[in-house]
Amino acid sequence: MLNIQLARKYSRAIFEIAQEEDKLVEYGKELSEVRQGLESVPQAMAFLSNPQVDQKVKKGFLKKIFEGKISKDMYHFLMLLVDKRRFMLLGTIDDQYHAYANEARGILIADVTTAIPAGKKQQKAIAEKLEQVTGKKVELRLHENKALIGGVVVKIGDRRIDGSVAGRLETLKNELLANK
Repeated sequence: MLNIQLARKYSRAIFEIAQEEDKLVEYGKELSEVRQGLESVPQAMAFLSNPQVDQKVKKGFLKKIFEGKISKDMYHFLMLLVDKRRFMLLGTIDDQYHAYANEARGILIADVTTAIPAGKKQQKAIAEKLEQVTGKKVELRLHENKALIGGVVVKIGDRRIDGSVAGRLETLKNELLANK
């Protein structure tokens, strides 16, 4: 729980800097690229998160990789994470940053699960319908689950809309069992 609270503070800090500079999207991309790059090499994250590794060595490592390739603010933010021994929170900070940025931009994230991959037309139709219903811009995160048989399950925040064949069969089963 403490780590989540710390991650929120750090993500809030970089979010506020990005908002002041009107660079919410740019900083979000940079933060995600840094995270993905480092997480693609598990040894790098283990190295940067290891409390026994000297801070100067960690900073030298980050300098070789990122100096001049990302914004100065993002570079200094990474150095701050090293100084405060919070680098292991990078993934959570990235996730929370995007939540803050999406909220500030009026964007909702909808997790859409289908039995087979949704085509571009389907994705557009789902997004338009959700935008109509919510009154906000919606970005889709697509998932697949063959157990749905057909249809779609949408989750936005704590709301879940089950339009799947499996969901309808489960509802029918429960109704039949209740009428015994």
